[in-house]
Amino acid sequence: MKSYYFGATAVMMSIAAAGAIAQTDLTGTTALNDRIDDIQTANQDEIARGQDASRFGNPEYRPGLSGSASLGYSGQTGNSDSQDLSLGARFRFASGPYVQNIGMAIEFAETSGTVTQRDVFAVYDGNYYFNDSFYGFVLGRLESDGMAKTADQIKQDAFLGIGPGYRVVNTDQMTWRVQAGLGMSYLEDGTGDKSREPGAIVSSRFYYAFNDKIFLTDDTDILRTDSSLRVNNDFGINFQVSDAMATRVSYMTEYNDSRAIQSDNKIGVSLVVGF
Repeated sequence: MKSYYFGATAVMMSIAAAGAIAQTDLTGTTALNDRIDDIQTANQDEIARGQDASRFGNPEYRPGLSGSASLGYSGQTGNSDSQDLSLGARFRFASGPYVQNIGMAIEFAETSGTVTQRDVFAVYDGNYYFNDSFYGFVLGRLESDGMAKTADQIKQDAFLGIGPGYRVVNTDQMTWRVQAGLGMSYLEDGTGDKSREPGAIVSSRFYYAFNDKIFLTDDTDILRTDSSLRVNNDFGINFQVSDAMATRVSYMTEYNDSRAIQSDNKIGVSLVVGF
């Protein structure tokens, strides 16, 4: 099934959709501002997908531990009772040529005493840089949906892998690095049926700059196990039109040959304007 998403931060577009906004005060001003902030944040995140801290080599991070964390909670009583909790954190530990990154996100929601969301997502990414071109990596990923109840829903999806990486091209105009490794894949569906399989993962990160205003990126990840072949590809073009205007056009494909509908495709257009 194809899904299409178009985003823009223009204020007039938000005003046109104001009829669908749930007001939080009698004038609607707060609700409108919150909605505009949500649109801007979503588009800025979309544009940031074209950025890569490791594009040109080993980033020079501050030695030791650094990071950030955020916590959000809201509760509502009255005509409906609900509460929402979200937690996100990023940690980095840099020690010479070895850089470790950990990210996690937890989301919980409850309505009228019934849990409606219980999601956990965590990633560990460790890289040891032998030189400017060759490095080794350890990658761990866990995604959990606490509300999965049926056989066609994934309750836990995890992978742990290790392998080498190499920078094939590393110039100001073009960079390309590839990495490949072996590991273990773990899947559990909503009924509790579990599977553990050895797997192989291959990743590619490509960047090409047409000039100082326009560049494209193409990120590909392939995970092969005995039961499935999964491929994610994210192609995008970023335009820095001016200091006050930036946009990104992207096309993302998620392929899994173990599903009835094997491919999901999404096209995105995001624009951020300041004046």
